[in-house]
Amino acid sequence: MAGIQTSGMPKQASGIAIKRVYDPPAAEDGQRVLVDRLWPRGISKARIQIDAWIRDLAPSTELRRWFNHDPARWEEFQRRYREELRAPERAALLDDLAARARAQRVTLLYGARDTEHNEAVVLRDLLEQSRRPRPA
Repeated sequence: MAGIQTSGMPKQASGIAIKRVYDPPAAEDGQRVLVDRLWPRGISKARIQIDAWIRDLAPSTELRRWFNHDPARWEEFQRRYREELRAPERAALLDDLAARARAQRVTLLYGARDTEHNEAVVLRDLLEQSRRPRPA
């Protein structure tokens, strides 16, 4: 399984944001992490300006094809995707991303046109949940 490929960036305020990969990079993005399994269409590596591409956190090909960005399947997609993320190798990548987001701003990049129904939304929600203090 491929690890996380990164380049160094100065430390910034922590937090998690999501953004379409086709939107221009901004200084406040912090670490820009592509979370799609496939490289986005029509965009060069130079233009995208990513710090990491964690394709192994993306939904499986089977799940991605089943979902097909159909909002009617959103609830079930989230459930299935969260289940996939419980696999040990994916959980380790998610933990690493959570640690990175505690230390600096992280922007999860995705290629989907739908800004409300995509894997970055699920990942952001999971990461934000992991940042909340657990009840005693």
